[in-house]
Amino acid sequence: MTAPLPLKQTPLFAEHLALSGKMIDFGGWSMPVSYGSQIDEHHAVRRGAGMFDVSHMLNVDVVGSQARPYLRHLLANDVDRLAEPGRALYSCMLNPQAGVVDDLIVYLLTPEHYRLVVNAASADKDLVWMARVAQAGGYDVTIEPRRELAMIAVQGPQARDRLAQARPALGRLARGLAPFTAEGTEGVLVARTGYTGEDGVEVVLPGAEAPALWRDLLAAGVAPCGLGARDTLRVEAGLNLYGQDMDELTQPAEAGLAWTVSDHDPQRDFVGRAALAYGLKWQLLGLKLLDRGVMRAQMAVHTAEGAGMVTSGTMSPTVGTSIGFARLPDSVSPGDAAEVEIRGRRVPAVVCRLAFVRRGKVLDSGEP
Repeated sequence: MTAPLPLKQTPLFAEHLALSGKMIDFGGWSMPVSYGSQIDEHHAVRRGAGMFDVSHMLNVDVVGSQARPYLRHLLANDVDRLAEPGRALYSCMLNPQAGVVDDLIVYLLTPEHYRLVVNAASADKDLVWMARVAQAGGYDVTIEPRRELAMIAVQGPQARDRLAQARPALGRLARGLAPFTAEGTEGVLVARTGYTGEDGVEVVLPGAEAPALWRDLLAAGVAPCGLGARDTLRVEAGLNLYGQDMDELTQPAEAGLAWTVSDHDPQRDFVGRAALAYGLKWQLLGLKLLDRGVMRAQMAVHTAEGAGMVTSGTMSPTVGTSIGFARLPDSVSPGDAAEVEIRGRRVPAVVCRLAFVRRGKVLDSGEP
């Protein structure tokens, strides 16, 4: 029998243990799911400021005079929309069948230097795919995984103020950033992006410097938060998770991500373009449960228009009921009735638009 590989650790592993973080195997990484109360961590982000170790995600630099045309071919969104250095763009990376290889954020650092941040569980296959696309197209680019970098996401309405309290120089950068922009100083990149539906930043820095920043943020009153709170926050915000809400068999439109596909330039030949289908039979919508129970991925959903499936589900600390995403027939509309199969019984639910919460406010999701 082959012994299991040891779990990978981020530069903040010792900090998690020092805070009694409950560690779990997350895609081969030892990561904290919570530090005691997932609910308290969730509310800390909605009401104040919380931080997440997201160093397991991989920064990948794409460098060279052909970086721009390469990324215009690799990604479904168009990096030509990045008008100036510091701008960021959300995109899917597709396979030739228009299935989603991964979703990512790409930053323009200089005209010949872009940075992609890809999912931890997909990182190795992404690198293989990126190299294959570069080789097939004859693009002269360098693709450099930056595994020595760490990332700390500071999120919440007080996130930028608390960062300024912990590190005034980084706080000054953060205060001047518009959403989806980034700026760097002395090897540290501060980006006004996140995964919680709240204001905040993601700080990318050398791994050796991450523990000191983590402790300074703690001293400034930023709550450490684990993967459990990260999941409830992102579901409330209507943000997809790769591997659950989309995968290589899912086209962007089936995952509610048609808006990330840029087909305005008819001359741009990006991977998957020829296979993109329109008028798909599936769509991604929200669900709210109307009775007790908690929705989870893979649960069956029944509507008058046909059956579907929950792709993500959780109990929402902000909304106060179970919410989730479901892949449903394209004739289903917000406000329609549904039933979710939970442990052998059908629990009533209502179909909603996504998202459920934004900047701490429960949204009108379209139900009656």
